[in-house]
Amino acid sequence: MFPFAPVWHAVSIRALAIVMKLTEMLKPAHVLVPLEAADKWQAIRVMAQALVAAGAMPERLYETVETALFTRERSMSTGMEQGIAIPHAAVEGVPEVVAALAISQRGIPFEALDQRPARILVCLVVPREKKLLHIKTLASIAKLLSRGEVRERILACQSAVEVLDVVAREEGA
Repeated sequence: MFPFAPVWHAVSIRALAIVMKLTEMLKPAHVLVPLEAADKWQAIRVMAQALVAAGAMPERLYETVETALFTRERSMSTGMEQGIAIPHAAVEGVPEVVAALAISQRGIPFEALDQRPARILVCLVVPREKKLLHIKTLASIAKLLSRGEVRERILACQSAVEVLDVVAREEGA
């Protein structure tokens, strides 16, 4: 009845397997070492501004992206456990997945489950139409940062290049 159904099925399975690595999204200008921010709202703002300044997303989208990130954060904190926060949003008009990574040595309160301040922050902005990629990429980042030795190595970095080297090594890139 549907001779092409097996082909469609195979394509959809391959599409589900797509996950972006952090190293595919980060450039040195997207990595903030150290991050100076008084609170999570300023941290999110600074990371979004860094993405615009680096040319990772158009300046005309800054307010839309900031609003989406703030709206997501107000709905439920993106503070995770072990000093990690991953503020994220799916945004209409963003041409591709972009990310910023920031390190705060003193930590920023993010209303995490364990109440620990966030010291490693990853801001993820994804095109709205790539929702599945958004979810899978979030999971991949959380899995990477759930490893204590990875967090320790990232926190020991003094420069963006060092952070990218650690992440690349840990992702097997």
